[in-house]
Amino acid sequence: MNINNLIYKSVFLLMSSSPLFASAQIFNNDSIPDVELSEVRILSSRVPLSRAQTPILVRVISRDEILSAPSANIEQILKTASGVDVRQRGDGVQTDISLRGGTFDQITILLNGINISSPHTGHLSADFPVSVDDIERIEILEGPSARVFGTQSFCGTINIVTVDADPSKNGYTFASQGVVNTFAGDNGHYGANISTAFSHNAGYNAKGNPNRFVHNFSAGYISDDGDVPNSSYSVSRIFYRGGYRSDNVKADFQAGYSYKPFDANTFYGAASTDQWESNEHFLLSANAEITSGNFHFNPVVSLDRRYDHYQWHKNSHTGENFHRCDVSTIGFNAWTKSSIGRSSIGVEMRSEQIFSTKLGNPLDSAKFFATRGIDAENGINYSHSADRTNITVILEHDFLFNRWTVALAAPAVYNSMLDYQWRWCPGADVSFRPNIFWKLYANVNTAMRMPTFTDLYYSGTNIIGTQDLDPERTVDYSLGVRRRNELIDAGATLFGSHKTDMIDWVIYADEPDGQTYRSGNFEMETMGGEADFSIRPRAVWNSSFITKIGAQYSYIDANVEHTKPIAASKYAQEYLRHKVTADIELNPVNNLTICTEYRYQYRVGEGNEPYSLVDMSANYTFKKLTLYVQVYNLLNKEYFDFSYIEQPGLRFTAGLKYKF
Repeated sequence: MNINNLIYKSVFLLMSSSPLFASAQIFNNDSIPDVELSEVRILSSRVPLSRAQTPILVRVISRDEILSAPSANIEQILKTASGVDVRQRGDGVQTDISLRGGTFDQITILLNGINISSPHTGHLSADFPVSVDDIERIEILEGPSARVFGTQSFCGTINIVTVDADPSKNGYTFASQGVVNTFAGDNGHYGANISTAFSHNAGYNAKGNPNRFVHNFSAGYISDDGDVPNSSYSVSRIFYRGGYRSDNVKADFQAGYSYKPFDANTFYGAASTDQWESNEHFLLSANAEITSGNFHFNPVVSLDRRYDHYQWHKNSHTGENFHRCDVSTIGFNAWTKSSIGRSSIGVEMRSEQIFSTKLGNPLDSAKFFATRGIDAENGINYSHSADRTNITVILEHDFLFNRWTVALAAPAVYNSMLDYQWRWCPGADVSFRPNIFWKLYANVNTAMRMPTFTDLYYSGTNIIGTQDLDPERTVDYSLGVRRRNELIDAGATLFGSHKTDMIDWVIYADEPDGQTYRSGNFEMETMGGEADFSIRPRAVWNSSFITKIGAQYSYIDANVEHTKPIAASKYAQEYLRHKVTADIELNPVNNLTICTEYRYQYRVGEGNEPYSLVDMSANYTFKKLTLYVQVYNLLNKEYFDFSYIEQPGLRFTAGLKYKF
């Protein structure tokens, strides 16, 4: 690039940051040099919309960002996003993920658009059968999204999208790619992962275009002795995603399995330092997009089974629990185009059932049956059970104009645990694009969340569930602005909510023993804001050794009202008030990438001290080989995500990746 082009491009991209420039009408996609806005479909609507068209804020963490950052697992990737709260009890295990001041039970987690959230407890929703090497991108949708993902998407949704080996990217012949990743670190940390994606033709259709099969397979294992006493763990996983592509049919199938046994230190109470747990997860799903003229049909079916085995004292039957949770979903969505946009109707039936030695209603002894899973024990039977069915019908229309997108939706919800009545959760989203760089948006959405089986039925030492809990309700609103081009990506959002019948575990002030937590409902008003920016200097200066600089900030304040005074709250009143993240990515010499991330968190609640952390990674690539080092908690800070569970100090991992 010569100096004249450099000056022109710099001035153009900087001018595009001005709202005055945004009002100009003479520019279009063809007249703006070297500007590419992502046309990847973002899962933010019942109908397919590009990232530019969607009327809500969806943060996208790209594959390049994932691979260059110090991120050994998905949880560490999410920690860098401003509106995401990641609380870990142990490194790599027992992670709670929440959005916008909510709790871990109030978000929906998707894998390639399939809901894998657990109705047993949100503590288990982050058991992913995929590794970092499998991920194409992560989409984060903040705020209620009942019109897209059903009512359980109370405070937001996280969609993990794996690599798709669509051969259209590589021509219409057999194409493959893969990577072997081996690594080791301190505290007995080691593991390996293999991922491969390939595709091949399956004949030709009447138009002469090829039909194609695509495949993605991965398997991995991790073992770790733990940084603090009684915190060792291991993770085994295997995953397959396959699909069929033609002009009128796009079908996907995925199957995943993970097994994670871990020493649980004081995870569920400070009185026991030798707790133990294992989680086993099976996932099967199939979905398709079938096109016939202007009509599109999207059937989906999924089966999800989880086994959980918990011991208050390792290798002891004292305080031992076994759970099996089954979720089956059948859904259908249809949409069509018209001169005023896209209309859709969706129906989903989700059946949830738990068998347990602890949770649910007591079974007749004749219906007892033996525990299942890898860690099942002879002579121990499931003695309790509970089930419910949730039916959702969603009507939506998206008005798509040259500069406007207006989405209106009216989900109706029926749940067999309630009073046999339908409940409405309407929503509206609006965005305006002055030009291809700027987007203004406003949203008002509602949602309803059923209590988890743990909320309803769990009882133990100093903790009692409540079976007559009301479902949570929320009305959320937000207003924001976003500006994107090659050089700068920046935005700001203001948001608030009115939440009723919120669920938390609290100790009431008049509790006789002053120690027993009970699940109960309360009201909550929240308000907050987020701002972020990232700059990529190479958009205007090809030889820059700085490839990215970014920063994000989020703020939340909440006002809580209980029906009677409380002495302590377990989750809902321990939200992040302030979160600051910053990162810089350098490319000082060819093939070497260095990434540094900073994070500051201030959490409200007794015993929650603010902390700052610095993580770093370095990657050197030579042909098909990449050597990398990842360093966590570089300054060896003492910190706690939960007030009594110490998190790891300085840790490092070194690894080698080979592409084939």
